[in-house]
Amino acid sequence: MLYAGENEQYHLEIKDGSIGRYVILPGDPGRCEKIASRLEGARQLHQNREYNTWTGMLEGTQVSVVSTGIGGPSAAIALEECVNAGADTFIRIGTCGAMQEEILGGDLVIATGSVRMEGTSREYAPIEYPAVADLAVTNALVTAARESGVRFHTGVVQSKDSFYSQHSPETKPVSAELMAKWEAWKRMGCLASEMEGAALFITGAYRRVRVGACFLVMANQERAKAGLDNPVVHDTGAAIDLAVGAMRILIKNA
Repeated sequence: MLYAGENEQYHLEIKDGSIGRYVILPGDPGRCEKIASRLEGARQLHQNREYNTWTGMLEGTQVSVVSTGIGGPSAAIALEECVNAGADTFIRIGTCGAMQEEILGGDLVIATGSVRMEGTSREYAPIEYPAVADLAVTNALVTAARESGVRFHTGVVQSKDSFYSQHSPETKPVSAELMAKWEAWKRMGCLASEMEGAALFITGAYRRVRVGACFLVMANQERAKAGLDNPVVHDTGAAIDLAVGAMRILIKNA
């Protein structure tokens, strides 16, 4: 195992056993303190590069918050090192762009699985192996969403590596391939596009830990293209509440 110091994870720079079994994984390091404020006695353990680590208590159990940065490579590093340090249950919280016209900005998406249109997961498993969310974590997210009354959707999302290849695919040398696949994902009912789900689901499967994911829909480019109302929402508060609520359920059911 690669260490930065004595029993210290190489990138997160946290010591083994310093975080809880339960971890919430945002992308943005700046979002960690806001999430940790939902915990009791939260404190920052360390920050290095894109990895900001906080920990506190929820229902008498230690819960941690660790940012992953953007994309699959850094997300997989965060999950691997959290598992090395003792974690076994994860909820990814992030943002996404909706792909189906009935989904509005401000809605929440709970991922049941992800299209592996990224590179990180291919270095763990053959492409035929599905990127699937853990059932217990997903059920906890759905239960928490129903109890809160938020508008939410469950289903498959698409994970990508290039943000601008989604938003301006026609400008890229491989535009024909990008646009054809986007249309295929839409026809298959794919709910939204994001950048970390597949890598986390596959890495979690390899490490034998539980991983689920929920996302705030920031906007819907398909509604914009169709000339429909397209609210743009940046407040992640409802998604944070959902992740914390689901963690409460998982802890109580342990």
